[in-house]
Amino acid sequence: MATETTTPTAAEPTIGQLVASASRDISTLVSKEIELAKSELKVSAIKGGLGAALLIVAGFILLLSLIILSITIAFFINWEGHGLSLMWSFLIVFGGYVVIAGLLGFIGVKKLMKVRGPQKAIAQAQQIPGALKRG
Repeated sequence: MATETTTPTAAEPTIGQLVASASRDISTLVSKEIELAKSELKVSAIKGGLGAALLIVAGFILLLSLIILSITIAFFINWEGHGLSLMWSFLIVFGGYVVIAGLLGFIGVKKLMKVRGPQKAIAQAQQIPGALKRG
């Protein structure tokens, strides 16, 4: 029985060449993936910016409609001169908004006072130096 020894021929690449080729291909793949991620982020940022701009415009239009609604409510209170005087009607609408703003501000302050720091994380972080000294 004859034993064959395998020697690399000119057509077969060596292990070093295969490793170099694989690392070059992986490097190319990673750079192409980074380029793809950048292009996707650019498209997402443009869409996000457009969405934010549209929300700002919508909020501004809503603010303008609130002004018109306030005037309408004041004129309803006046009801063509048969209700309260027009200046009192506008003052009532203003007072209503002040009361609503005061209530929302009060509730907001109460909610903010309940916010606490990450107490469990701080307690665990304080235990780390002792654990490291023991270990």
